[in-house]
Amino acid sequence: MLAELEFLGHFHFLRPGWALLLLPWLAITWVMGKKETHRDMFGGIIAPHLLEHLRVERFYTPWLNPRRFSQALMILLLIVLMGPSWRQQPSPLSQDEAALVILLDVSPSMEQRDIQPSRLQRAKQKIGELLSLRPDKPAALIVYAGSAHTVLSLTADRDILDQYLAAIKPGIMPRAGKFPEYALPEVDAVLSESNAPASVVLFTDGVGADSVNDFKRYFDERPHQLLIIGMGSETVNEGQVPLERAALENLASAGGGRYISVSIDDGDVRSINRRVESHYIIIDDSALPWLDSGYPLLFPAIALFLFWFRRGWTLSWCWLLVPVLLIHNPGPALAEETQDNTTSASHWFADLWLTPDQHGRLLMQRGNYRAAARRFEDPQWQGMAWYYAEEFMLAAEYFSRSDTDDALFNEANARAQARDYVRAVKRYETLLARNPDYPGAEANRAQVQALIDETNRLSESQVPEDGVSGENKQMDGEDAIPAEGAEVLSWQQAELVQFSAEEILQDQATADMWLRGVQQDPSNFLAVKFTMQLSRRGQETAE
Repeated sequence: MLAELEFLGHFHFLRPGWALLLLPWLAITWVMGKKETHRDMFGGIIAPHLLEHLRVERFYTPWLNPRRFSQALMILLLIVLMGPSWRQQPSPLSQDEAALVILLDVSPSMEQRDIQPSRLQRAKQKIGELLSLRPDKPAALIVYAGSAHTVLSLTADRDILDQYLAAIKPGIMPRAGKFPEYALPEVDAVLSESNAPASVVLFTDGVGADSVNDFKRYFDERPHQLLIIGMGSETVNEGQVPLERAALENLASAGGGRYISVSIDDGDVRSINRRVESHYIIIDDSALPWLDSGYPLLFPAIALFLFWFRRGWTLSWCWLLVPVLLIHNPGPALAEETQDNTTSASHWFADLWLTPDQHGRLLMQRGNYRAAARRFEDPQWQGMAWYYAEEFMLAAEYFSRSDTDDALFNEANARAQARDYVRAVKRYETLLARNPDYPGAEANRAQVQALIDETNRLSESQVPEDGVSGENKQMDGEDAIPAEGAEVLSWQQAELVQFSAEEILQDQATADMWLRGVQQDPSNFLAVKFTMQLSRRGQETAE
C-alpha cells in the first residue's frame, strides 16, 4: 500500500494548459445561473397553466438535473484533456529495470520423484512458465549445490535461456551440498550494472546451516525482493529427504520475502510474476515519456453524456459537443491496414486534425507500431516505431539518417538487439569518441563487447568430441553421399580453422557454419566451466 502511495509524489498533468477551459465554462455557468434568476420573465406573457408545462425546470430533482451532470461531465473531460500522469513509459532502448534473478537448487535431493517427473524437472518447468509470462524481459539464471555458478547473466533471449535450462542437472556441479547463500555474491555480480531493485526467485527444497543468517544480512542491506518456491512434498518415502517447508518459510521471513508452495497449475508462477512486476521504482529520467493515464475517465464521461437524450436537457448540453469533438481520437480501427499495405479510408478523419507525425504518435501509443512507422515522417520517430515492432535492422536504418548523438546511440542499441554486435560496438565507439559522457553508452558497449569476447572464446573451444571421425559422422541430405575416390580424413588429420568474432558475426555464411559446430547439449561445457571457476576461486582463496 505504501509503495502505491509513493507514485502520488510524481503526479502531474501533461497538458495543464487545458485548464483554461475553466474560464469559458465558468462564464457559461454564470450566464445559466443568471437566467434562472428570471424564472418568471414570461409570467406576464404566458398563461400560468401553460407556462408550467413549458418550463424545463419541472424535470429537476435535488440531484438529478442538467446542471449537476454538466458540471460532472466538464470536470471529467477537463481531467482527460489535461493528461494526468504519475508513471513513466519504459524505454524500448534499454533493458527492463525490474530484473529477475532465478536461483535453482541442483543438489542431489532435487532428483527425488515425490513430485513428477522430479523436483528438479518440475522446477525447470515452472521456470519456463515464468519466463513465458515475461517475454522480452531480462532474467538471469544461477545454479548452486556445494558451490554457486552463474549460468547466464541478465538476458531476454528465451532461446538461450531454454537451451541452458534444459542442460541443468546435478552432474554438472563440481561440489555436492546445499548452500543457497553461496549464490548471493553471484546475484551481486549479475546486478552490478543495475541500481534498480530486482526480484530473486529461489527454487529449492531445503536450506543450509547458515542460510538464514546470511540471507537476512544480505536482504537487509539491499532493496531486492526474495521469493521462495518450495519444490517437493513434506510426506515422502523412507530414505528420502522431505520438503523443509518450515525452514524455507523462516528463510523467506528472514529475507523479508514470501514463501510460495508449488502448485499443479500455473497459479504459483502467476503469483510470482505479479510480485515481480510490482517490485519496481519510478525512473527519474526526463528523457522517458510519461504515460497519459486519463483515458479511462472517458467511459464515465460517455455514461454521463447519455443523459443528453433526456427530454428537456438538449439545449443545456449542446455546447458540450465542442470539447467532445476536440478530444475525439481515431480508434484502433483507423490504424488497420489492408494486406496490400494501403491504409483504411477512415484515416481521412485523423488527417483532418493531425499531422502525420502526430497521427503516428497516436498509433504508437495504441500499440500499432507498424502502422505508426508508416505514418511518421520524422526518421527518428520511424526508427522508434520499428524498434517497438522488433524490426531492429529497419530501426537502425532510420536512426542512421540523423547525425546526432541520440540517433547514434539508438542505432547502436538497435544493432545490438539485432545481434549485429560488431557494428553496434563501432557505433558505440564513434559515439564515445564524440561524447565520452553520453549516458549508458560505455555500459552498453561493454556488454556488447563481452558478447563478442564470449563468442571468440566459444569459437576457440569448439572442437569435435573424442572418437568422432569423418567416417562415423552422420550427414543429412545430399551431403550424405560421398564423392567417388574422395579421401576420408579424421578430424585429427584435418586442418582446424578458427574464426574471430568479427568474422563470425559479420558474415552470415560463416555464422551459420559456426553455429552448426556448436555442441547442442551445453551440459559438458557447463560442467567444465563450473569446475574451472571453483578451482580458480580456491587458488584465489589460497593466495
